[in-house]
Amino acid sequence: MAKKSNIHLAIVIPVYNEEGVIKKVIEGLPTKLNGIGKITILAVNDGSLDLSIREIKMTRARLINLPINLGYGGASITGLEAAKKIKSDIAVTFDGDGQHSADDIQKIVDPIIAGKSDLVIGTRFSNSKNVPLLKRVGIKMMNVLTFFITGSYVSDSQCGLKAFSAKSLNKMNLELSGMEFASEIVLEAKRKRLKITEVPVRIIYTGYSIKKGQSVFNGINIMLKLIYKKITR
Repeated sequence: MAKKSNIHLAIVIPVYNEEGVIKKVIEGLPTKLNGIGKITILAVNDGSLDLSIREIKMTRARLINLPINLGYGGASITGLEAAKKIKSDIAVTFDGDGQHSADDIQKIVDPIIAGKSDLVIGTRFSNSKNVPLLKRVGIKMMNVLTFFITGSYVSDSQCGLKAFSAKSLNKMNLELSGMEFASEIVLEAKRKRLKITEVPVRIIYTGYSIKKGQSVFNGINIMLKLIYKKITR
């Protein structure tokens, strides 16, 4: 990794029909962080049908436009590949619906800056009182299923706020295009023997962000795709 003062951070934001919130999300991202010399924001428009592109263009983010909807994983992978192309030292994935706190970005990049981790996953369960009950139960079930498939247990496998070292991005083979992408990261980190660190983060729940959560069907679909990848790759 580059010297601390020269570390380049890419913040990847997958965006799908977020015209009402994406401008505010991007404007709330930090312009400076301790140990980071340069910050690039990569907003990946995932075939949005609304005015998300217009809102992104009004910010300092670089727009990556996908003409069709690839899904959460597909958009995230596109952004992470772009982060590799611009030679970022660290890449952070940050949801575009306003549920992540920009204040947590420093916390999730610090273990990588310190050379103590390859992959940092945010966890909302250090203080789960603000997590809606149904969401809490659903995530816990996904954690257990992810553990049985991957062999690695993390307390919040579905959290979209993650930090990747350049080493981890170069080693992992990420290819699943839907919400299963979150669990695929754990599978790939286990396979490539990458060091995972969990860091407490705050999730901001609104009626809007809760509505965009996963259904039971999505959970089943995620597990089937992970199992298929494990036995065929």
